[in-house]
Amino acid sequence: MFSLLRKPARKKPKPLRVEERSLQVGDRMMPLVIKEHATASRMTLRIDAGGRGLKLTIPRGLKSREVEDFLVRHDGWLRAKLAKFSGDQTIRPGTRLPLRGNLHRIVHTGTLRGLTEVDMEDGEPVIRVSGLEDHVARRLSAFLKKEARYDLERLAAYHAASIGRSIRSITMKDTRSRWGSCTWDGNLSFSWRIVMAPDFVIDYLAAHEVAHLREMNHGPAFWALCKSLCPRTEEARRWLKTNGSQLHALDFGEKG
Repeated sequence: MFSLLRKPARKKPKPLRVEERSLQVGDRMMPLVIKEHATASRMTLRIDAGGRGLKLTIPRGLKSREVEDFLVRHDGWLRAKLAKFSGDQTIRPGTRLPLRGNLHRIVHTGTLRGLTEVDMEDGEPVIRVSGLEDHVARRLSAFLKKEARYDLERLAAYHAASIGRSIRSITMKDTRSRWGSCTWDGNLSFSWRIVMAPDFVIDYLAAHEVAHLREMNHGPAFWALCKSLCPRTEEARRWLKTNGSQLHALDFGEKG
C-alpha cells in the first residue's frame, strides 16, 4: 500500500555536452569549444582573447544541425573579427613590440650573457635581448613582467595611499579573461601584458583595482571613485576594448 504512494524517482539529467573540435574560418583552422549551458536560451559565440580560439555556448539539448547552421551563418562575422589578427604573432628578433604604448624593435645581441634592456639604434627604440635566439621570446616576457611590476606597484601604492587603503600583495599573471583582480583582503593581481599599453591605460588599470579596495563592485560609487583616481578612465577603457586583444595575441611561447 505504501509503495503506491511513493513518488516516482526523478531521472538524472544527462551531463552537459562539451565538445572540442576545429572550425575552418577562411584560411584559418580555429580551435572551437562547444559547451551546453543549463540555463542558456540562445547560442553565444565568442572569440578568445588574442584570437586564438572560439567558444560557443548553446542551450541544453540543441540539435547538432542547428549548431552547424549557426556557425555557417556567422562565418562572415568571424572572418571580419579575425582579420585584425595576423596569422603569425610569434615574438622573434625583428618583431616590433609595444612597450608603454611605443613600438620597439627586438634586437638579438648574439651574446650569451647580458641584460634585456631598452636602447636606441639609428633613431629607433629597440629592446636588446641576449642569450640563445630560441630563448628571445621567453626572455622578453620575463623583462615585461619585471617592467609591469615596477609600474603597477608604484601606481597602485600611490592610488591606495590617496584613498587610505593598504595593499597586501601584488602578483603578475597572464590572464586572458580579465586584466586585473582584487580580493576582499587586499591582494591585487594584474596581467603583465598591460605594460605594452600606453601609460594612461596602465594607470587606469592600477586605479581600477585599487578602487575595489573600497568598492567591491562595479556600481556608480565604484566608477566615480575610479574616475577620481584616473581622470582618463573612459579613454583607457575604450583603448582596451579596441586594442586589448592584440596584446593578448602576441605569442611569447609560454603560459602564465
